[in-house]
Amino acid sequence: MRSRVSAGLLLYRIRNGSLEVFLAHPGGPFFAHKDEGHWTIPKGEIEPTEDYLTTAIREVKEEVGIEVNPQNHMLELGSIRQKGGKVVHAWAVEMDWDDSQIFRSNSYEMEWPANSGRFQRFPEVDRAQFFAIKEARSKIKETQIPLLDRLEKLLGDSRRKG
Repeated sequence: MRSRVSAGLLLYRIRNGSLEVFLAHPGGPFFAHKDEGHWTIPKGEIEPTEDYLTTAIREVKEEVGIEVNPQNHMLELGSIRQKGGKVVHAWAVEMDWDDSQIFRSNSYEMEWPANSGRFQRFPEVDRAQFFAIKEARSKIKETQIPLLDRLEKLLGDSRRKG
């Protein structure tokens, strides 16, 4: 079986001298009562005709309604492998967003409750917001923590050079 490949963006901002990152909480019944360790960067599976970065930008728009300019400076964060085997390629981009705004998210349909014969629609993402980096470490999926580490290292290196 071929492992799935996704691409996503880690949006970040500096507020009062502190790093904050934008994370999304998955929608649907399986995640309704889960918080710590379940948030993620906006990401999605790569379409056959898309390159990874194009997919990452598209997924941010589809999952949280934020349009990212592809001309923005992107920091390559490399890839991670999630517990289910999915490989996620990621970039970081500095971008502020008023996370009190209502966002738009794609939705999906699934049989719920399971084996009931009833199909319901759920948002891909039910919440999204900026977190201080320390809090983000407890919110994000454990396998995505290296993306936070890499962002901090890249920003620290650029500050020392600048």
